[in-house]
Amino acid sequence: MEKYNLQGLSCADCAFTLEKELSQMDSVTTVHLNGATGTLSIDCEDIDEVARKIKELEPGVTITKSEEPSPHRTRTIIILALIFFLFGLLFREPLHETVYSWAEYAVFLTAYLLVGRNVLRKAVLNTVKGHIFDENFLMTVATTGAILIHQLPEAAGVMLFFSVGEYVEDLSVSRSRKSVRALLNLRPDSATLVHGDSTLQVNPRDVKVGDIILVAPGERVPLDGVVIEGHSIMDTSALTGESMPREVEEGGTVLAGMISKTGALTVNVSKPFGESSMSRILDLVENAAARKARPEKFITRFARVYTPAVVGAAVCVAVILPVILGASFLEWTYRALVLLVISCPCALVISIPLSYVGGIGRASREGILIKGAHFLDVLTDLAAVVFDKTGTLTKGSLAVSQVVPAEGFTEDMVLRHAAVTEQYSSHPIARSIVEKYPQEEGDTVTDYQEIPARGVRASVNGNTVFVGNDRQLHEEMISHDTCHVEGTVAHVTVNGTYAGYILISDTIRDDAGKTVEALREMGITSIMLTGDSSDAAECVAQSLGILRFHSELLPEEKVVRLEQMKESLSYDKRTVAFVGDGINDAPVIARADVGIAMGALGSDAAVETADIVIMTDHLYKVVEAVRIARKTSTIVWQNIALVLGVKSIFIFMGILGMATMWEAVFADVGVALMAVFNATRIRVY
Repeated sequence: MEKYNLQGLSCADCAFTLEKELSQMDSVTTVHLNGATGTLSIDCEDIDEVARKIKELEPGVTITKSEEPSPHRTRTIIILALIFFLFGLLFREPLHETVYSWAEYAVFLTAYLLVGRNVLRKAVLNTVKGHIFDENFLMTVATTGAILIHQLPEAAGVMLFFSVGEYVEDLSVSRSRKSVRALLNLRPDSATLVHGDSTLQVNPRDVKVGDIILVAPGERVPLDGVVIEGHSIMDTSALTGESMPREVEEGGTVLAGMISKTGALTVNVSKPFGESSMSRILDLVENAAARKARPEKFITRFARVYTPAVVGAAVCVAVILPVILGASFLEWTYRALVLLVISCPCALVISIPLSYVGGIGRASREGILIKGAHFLDVLTDLAAVVFDKTGTLTKGSLAVSQVVPAEGFTEDMVLRHAAVTEQYSSHPIARSIVEKYPQEEGDTVTDYQEIPARGVRASVNGNTVFVGNDRQLHEEMISHDTCHVEGTVAHVTVNGTYAGYILISDTIRDDAGKTVEALREMGITSIMLTGDSSDAAECVAQSLGILRFHSELLPEEKVVRLEQMKESLSYDKRTVAFVGDGINDAPVIARADVGIAMGALGSDAAVETADIVIMTDHLYKVVEAVRIARKTSTIVWQNIALVLGVKSIFIFMGILGMATMWEAVFADVGVALMAVFNATRIRVY
């Protein structure tokens, strides 16, 4: 599927109509038009035919592979129309109702047609196709009506003001789009492919898995791969939002988007271009706006009712009220035209999606990938954040800190039995034990069995050895007096006899306490779920100030606990987030209202599973994500209140004859500009 930028498209309703029309073309297989970013994703046989169709439907819109050029032509036309309009105002009184009054019409109509020709053309085309009630139709009817009742200055002025507003609005929307599109520039345009003894500059899309590429100092890595030669300091800020450099050498992994700062690298490509880390991240960010939030869905439904209702009211004002009141049709027709100008909901339809796009783009620059606007709303309503312990609240770098043998056993015996038994397990605790005791040849391991959330059992040199938690010992009624050892403990039994325990230490993340405290200040409860022992869980919880925790949980029990929390909060529509590594916690992440995967740089599983992906190991990013979501929500509701409030006032004033067309244009275009400017504030938050 190819992606293109649409220049000159700022009307969200027009984007919806355009997408619908393109999808009905025989040569088009798939099409998605993101009105918020101006991006057209399309799978078609003939892009030129698509371009012609777009030109036919939206004369002012063009399709291109590059960024929008500076709109000098539009600015020139507006300036020229303004000159004619000012001349018209200057000579209006001397020419009005004289033999030269035709000159007044000529000047004002010239100004009107200069800025309004595209509006008039779109209105005619859309009306023929049955698409009425858009801004072009409403402006055409209102200004044409003004001309017919001899209000030329207002007709020309309204169209001029409308065009200026559209022009400024386009610039604002374009800048906001660029905050997301700037990410797209991170995709390298070329890769240096090693071909025999020579090198070739090729498109990264043409590079295959297993090909060898070169990355020179200062260049951006075009594809994911493994370093087979060279050493460099890598800038990972494009992926993580952090400026902390990362050192790579032979055998290390590099990801598309990283920049080699100090040395040249020879890289064996491990993934095709479309599946590289950078491509996946950019696709997530770019497509996130397609997943609408609640206010966006409300505005879409509202716009379908609001505009026809106001147009209906305008017809009543122009036709019915003069008859009932015995008033002048001319006066009430003017009032109806004022209502028509106010009736376009574009201020909301543009600014609300723009706010969410800005929020998603702002988060992405911080290394936080949010997969849809909906999840910004979920973060806003958070009542609780549930953390996994190991690897989330703690660093997950486990190490054996102490071996305590029972009577009749030595430290070496306990550690050896445990290490030999655990050698086939991938659990972090098992790996720390195996690393502590180097393997020796000659040990025979049979009947290996992993017991979920309990431990491991195997026959070692004819002896039945169990390594695991205290819970299993109680179930097997093995006598021991070490139930309440603080920390993470692996108990060891040999032939049903307690042999001792191994204490595993883990380090709490530096920003874990700050994160829990910040969430508490925001009114969000922190809860910990872990499969670890109650003593180890309590130790971590107390040090971080977490008041609620659940320990010794099986994977399915974590899901049950989360469901219970969600049910208890459902009465007031509050939500629960789960923060984990995105791999081992996949079932819980999937069941949470919003699943957050941490430390996901290069992790395909995390990107696929989670709703929000934090590319670094900084836990405080969870707090930043919530703050960005709340700021976005504040801006969205500010815009809704602003637009509906101002339009309601001017609708009332228009019916009473207290508002002119000039004021009506302010209620439409002026408020739209204010809403768009307000929406862009999230970019600098």
